[in-house]
Amino acid sequence: MAIDWMHFTPWSALAGGALIGVAAGVFALFNGRIAGISGILGGLLRPAMGDAGWRAAFLLGLVAAPWVYGLVATMPVLQIDAGFAGLVAAGLLVGIGTRYGAGCTSGHGVCGIARLSPRSMVATLCFMGTGFLTVFVLRHLLGS
Repeated sequence: MAIDWMHFTPWSALAGGALIGVAAGVFALFNGRIAGISGILGGLLRPAMGDAGWRAAFLLGLVAAPWVYGLVATMPVLQIDAGFAGLVAAGLLVGIGTRYGAGCTSGHGVCGIARLSPRSMVATLCFMGTGFLTVFVLRHLLGS
């Protein structure tokens, strides 16, 4: 395996990870809730009284952030090396895994591990391991 040194960006990745961690911590501090996207979206689909506003604002922020970034910087070129059917299948599998795992990568991987939750550590190992295995099978065994 060779590293593409022209596109190796550890400092921006570190800064992005730190921003996600700080945002999750601030969210928990001020709201007493875990910043798990699947839980926030799921709660918006069946909102409790007085609960929809902050959920909608959170999700709107997720959608608006790349747009705001695009106003001040050049957006990276997106390249998706999968067909429509593959993307639909991947989306459905992630959704099913999120439901069975009682949380998503942000809830378990960012917030749960930070709280030293054993359940989140196991969940994160499972979804990361499954991702590694899937990429290995698709790229190296099936050659797609």
